[in-house]
Amino acid sequence: MSEELEMKAEAVEEDVKVEEEAAPERVKKYKKPVSRKKVCAFCTDKNNVIDYKDGAKLRRYITENGKILPRRQTGTCARHQRELAVAIKRARVMAILPFKGE
Repeated sequence: MSEELEMKAEAVEEDVKVEEEAAPERVKKYKKPVSRKKVCAFCTDKNNVIDYKDGAKLRRYITENGKILPRRQTGTCARHQRELAVAIKRARVMAILPFKGE
């Protein structure tokens, strides 16, 4: 019985050696395309002010369903994202923007 186990162990070791030798040739890592980091539009243009009365500008930052887009999609910084969220909520209350999509 121990001879059978030894033979199986040797066979497994040989298979592992064969796989290790072949591995570097066939394994190729996929490189992701490098994307640029998004820059806050409000930081770059100092004249660009977030105002709840400007519905056209605020519509860029909400989805079709009326949800506020996250920072990672819009590229705004944390400070301006907070201001943007407050402005969108105020515009909803004033009926400039819809609470829900159509």
